[in-house]
Amino acid sequence: MKVATTIKETRELVKAWKREGLSVGLVPTMGYLHEGHASLIRKCREENDRVVVSVFVNPTQFGPNEDLEAYPRDFKRDSELCDSLGADLIFHPEPEEMYTDPHAFVSIDTLSETLCGKTRPIHFKGVCTVVSKLFNIVQPDNAYFGQKDAQQLAIIRKMVQDLNFDIRIVGCPIIREEDGLAKSSRNTYLSPEERQAALCLSRAVKKGQELISTGCSADFVLAPMKGLIEAEPLAKIDYVSMVDALTMQPVETVDRSVLIAMAVYIGKTRLIDNFSYEI
Repeated sequence: MKVATTIKETRELVKAWKREGLSVGLVPTMGYLHEGHASLIRKCREENDRVVVSVFVNPTQFGPNEDLEAYPRDFKRDSELCDSLGADLIFHPEPEEMYTDPHAFVSIDTLSETLCGKTRPIHFKGVCTVVSKLFNIVQPDNAYFGQKDAQQLAIIRKMVQDLNFDIRIVGCPIIREEDGLAKSSRNTYLSPEERQAALCLSRAVKKGQELISTGCSADFVLAPMKGLIEAEPLAKIDYVSMVDALTMQPVETVDRSVLIAMAVYIGKTRLIDNFSYEI
């Protein structure tokens, strides 16, 4: 496995593979890899001749008071995991390699205005910008994203369609701990007491999955979910919402495929979770 820190080296390696007629898959990450990331890398390994994993904590998707500096990092551990899973290349640039000042942004506005975009207004602009840059640098045939970040996945699919990237986007299932908590790099922020409290998210997901049915109202599903979370003293709801699975706009009735998504603060740590219901 190789590690490249520059765009030039990464492009040269990928071009050499392409000249051999090899397919290339990309797994974009911010590092501090866990089993959720590992599942993406495994899927990428199954479907491509060469696997590229980007490890880059992207500064443009963090707001002024968010956890950019505190975001967990362990590149040695990430490298060992990628190597064990059969990755061929890690692209691990510094911010100065990825961004000049000033620089262009990519934005998919309508899908970015609800859910996480409502309270993190610059987040998805930063995500779209860095992902489009990675797509242009690596030129992958396939790219792999987790469904835990469901709004991000929908936005990236729309960006790929609108900007005519010739890339297949593969969404992979949420990976959970044995007790149901969705895997996240931010779980490391939680104290033992907060870690236990965080299970209210997965309990709410399970309750929503039990209640939802075609034709029912959004409130019929969301109210009991919110009740479960509000019963946890350490939890503070950012949002618990039902939206159209394609447009990310709120819906009042389950009359189409929907996404039920939540963001909840456990102490100071903001966690997300979701489930989909298809018609």
